[in-house]
Amino acid sequence: MNRMNKTVLVINILVVSSIALSLISVTASRGSEDASELQNRAIFGPGDIKHGYESADYTTDTLDLLNRIGKEAELIEFARQPPLGLPPVPVPADNPLTTKKILLGRKLFFDRRLSINNTFSCAMCHIPEQGFTNNEMETAVGVEGRSGKRNTPTVYNVAYLDRIFHDGRESTLEQQVWSPFLARNEMANPSIGYVINKIRAIDEYDGLFEEAFNDRGPTMETIGMALASYQRTLNAANSPFDRWYYAKEKDAISEQAKRGFELFTGKGTCSACHLVQSEHALFTDDRLHNTGLGYEASMSRDSGTTRVQLAPGIFTELDNSVIESVSRAKENDLGLYEVTEDPNDRWKFRTPSLRNVALTAPYMHNGSFHTLREVVDFYNQGGISNELLSPLIRPLDLTESEIEDLLAFLQSLIGSNVPALVADAFAAPIGDVSKDDPDWTHKNKLKY
Repeated sequence: MNRMNKTVLVINILVVSSIALSLISVTASRGSEDASELQNRAIFGPGDIKHGYESADYTTDTLDLLNRIGKEAELIEFARQPPLGLPPVPVPADNPLTTKKILLGRKLFFDRRLSINNTFSCAMCHIPEQGFTNNEMETAVGVEGRSGKRNTPTVYNVAYLDRIFHDGRESTLEQQVWSPFLARNEMANPSIGYVINKIRAIDEYDGLFEEAFNDRGPTMETIGMALASYQRTLNAANSPFDRWYYAKEKDAISEQAKRGFELFTGKGTCSACHLVQSEHALFTDDRLHNTGLGYEASMSRDSGTTRVQLAPGIFTELDNSVIESVSRAKENDLGLYEVTEDPNDRWKFRTPSLRNVALTAPYMHNGSFHTLREVVDFYNQGGISNELLSPLIRPLDLTESEIEDLLAFLQSLIGSNVPALVADAFAAPIGDVSKDDPDWTHKNKLKY
């Protein structure tokens, strides 16, 4: 399996996402869509529909950001009363949820002006219509196309995490937000003070922090608290599985998916790490494990070819040696070891939740698997042997029909409120630069 960062777009995951969310009604003729279907597409549909490029008579359905319509949701209710299948949302005593904090955090999350050159927001990696991740890139790309070494994780249900990032290096959402703000290959701000001063200089934020935080303005603490508040509302559940397992709706999922769940908790041993409890399921143990994937990526030389997209609908296979000749040196990723420097922690990465997993390709810490089938095949073979391989990883001996059953179960984990969260995200302002902003050539309020 090729481990290099591929440029090819995983087209089918966008199609799966659209079907799963019931966001887009695709018909043989555009003229056959009625007004309500077109309205749903405008409200809920992905802005960039990359399906059908291979057709000579292709007509784009892509929506300009400014023409895409959103629909605001009562986000705080997704935290106060989490959807079926989720436990109560942990909320720090020193940062209680309020609507003003949530709306301020949402504004910050989508504001492109909070990057070094006013071009990049949190939402440009965590794309709402792509599972709040990025279906098109194995590893994240930030300001000016600067590449990261890890896949963008979804922010659905991050309120429940005790360990944040693939290597678990942060423990609270309030602290976590500063890493992407300052990372050179993400939003690339030079300092905490630079971000604070920039927000203070943007007229749109006048009074918003003071209203949300009892007369406290933008600080390192309040910025983190606002962003964390928004993220704590992005809870997506009440999936078909939840309605079958917790609400006892016997026909909520197919017989195939039911067999898949038996495999998930039985022969497949998936639930050893992706926990399912009697009253709720987070589908993660929130721990870090060595599956062998990081070991292989660090220790073995990749060979073979990569499928590369040259133009819409046009692909070719290139030798990896050719790609390497025009790529920067590959950086080893040692996972938790980079946090602890304990040799026993090499190549350990956090167990992701499987909720909404059909929407969040590509998979694994390095995005090297483009489909859920590849993920299941990897675990079915027992991961990749190394001296630190988790004792929970072993060959599963699943048959072809059992693999199909397991995949059917995984498809049943998409939350019913995902469309509402996506539509709310589309209603958020995107932080366009105007001549009143601090970096405008003729009015530099930052005084650099």
